Amino acid sequence: METFAERVAGIDIGKADVKVCLRVPSTRVGRRHSEIRTFATTTRSLLALRDWLIEEQVTLVGMESTGEYWRPVYYLLEEIVECWLINPQHIKVVPGRKSDVSDAAWIAQLVEHGLVRPSFVPPPPIRRLRDLTRFRSSLIHDKTRQVQRLHNVLEDAGIKLSLVATDIMGVSGRLMISALIAGQREPEQLAELALGRLKKKNAALIDALTGRFDDHHGLLAQMMLDQIDSLDAAVAKLDIQIDASIEPFRQIQEHLVTIPGVGKRASEVIIAETGADMARFATPGHLSSWAGLCPGNNESAGKRFSGKTRNGNAWLCGILGDCATAAARSKNT
Repeated sequence: METFAERVAGIDIGKADVKVCLRVPSTRVGRRHSEIRTFATTTRSLLALRDWLIEEQVTLVGMESTGEYWRPVYYLLEEIVECWLINPQHIKVVPGRKSDVSDAAWIAQLVEHGLVRPSFVPPPPIRRLRDLTRFRSSLIHDKTRQVQRLHNVLEDAGIKLSLVATDIMGVSGRLMISALIAGQREPEQLAELALGRLKKKNAALIDALTGRFDDHHGLLAQMMLDQIDSLDAAVAKLDIQIDASIEPFRQIQEHLVTIPGVGKRASEVIIAETGADMARFATPGHLSSWAGLCPGNNESAGKRFSGKTRNGNAWLCGILGDCATAAARSKNT
């Protein structure tokens, strides 16, 4: 079999240690020399691993791990050698021979002959931007959960504000909830706090605000509002940092926001997840497949089976779904 790289290493990464299989040319003609070592995942030990690879003149390293344990290993080695992060589904070993050592040896052989493809790992500026946008998305999801909890508290108290107001956290809804917490229980007076178009729904508001909201509900609701305000403040800080980090990619962002359904935040997520260079995706179809948006193709003997979409980049898939929904609701596009 043709050799893709002469001096390679395969690494199976765990939480506490890494198994490294080195494969280099042997002194015997036509033979390959293999050596397996174990290193801890502490930075000092990983530096020793890096020194060993430099000493052996390794040019290509393939690695596989569970979860996020690959990050410190990859980031430390990418400075001195080409690194391939490999999808675990692509390197399944022979049944009955599953261990970290056999995994490392199998990775080394696959990389040696170029039989696997590396996963996309963006450059450092994009990685930092991705960390910020993903954390912001997590905080926004946390806020949504808190709003749902607040909605449940109101339901428990018999307050049906969500039947009249589209957003209970809008200006009018927030004023009414704050008044309830402060001790105002009269539906007529609460309904007077409505602003804008909600004023026309006075009778419906009085009916919806008639309940049994008490101090117990007020305590829970106030704590949830505090959490929501804290999350809003954190998201605002992240927005400022993301806006500064995306400055080198401003021209790309300006093009993205011209697409129907793609707003400022969506463009930031798209850039953070895909990077600024589309050359790594051979076609638009490859990008769609990587995002997990393409239907599956499962046919045998003329029969079609489940065509569910594959697992892809959940962050990109989610924001593109939001963009599609926004575009579908847009007019004159």
